[in-house]
Amino acid sequence: MKPSLFRWGLALLLILLFAAPALAHKVNLFAYVERGVVYTESYFPDGSPVAGGKVLVYDSQKSLLLEGKTDSKGLFHFAIPKVDDLTIAVEASMGHRNSYRLKRSEVEAGR
Repeated sequence: MKPSLFRWGLALLLILLFAAPALAHKVNLFAYVERGVVYTESYFPDGSPVAGGKVLVYDSQKSLLLEGKTDSKGLFHFAIPKVDDLTIAVEASMGHRNSYRLKRSEVEAGR
């Protein structure tokens, strides 16, 4: 095997080894509106819930509207705080974070 080919193969192997753990800690977040209430679900790719995750809700001007914590099943819900584009962020353990955007039209439709 040529030395340069060996180096490229080794580099690719190292990249794949370190990429897998990073994906394992990704946080998934989903939100929807129904009857005036916004429901969120937060979980890791393996299906385990984000228990006790901090939830932050922002309007289109990036003003914080409310915050709370997910329950043991990774769920959190709240009354619509404002009819606007809403950005919902979840902060899980070890600094993992994700956000979900609900468009104003979705918020209005769910009132």
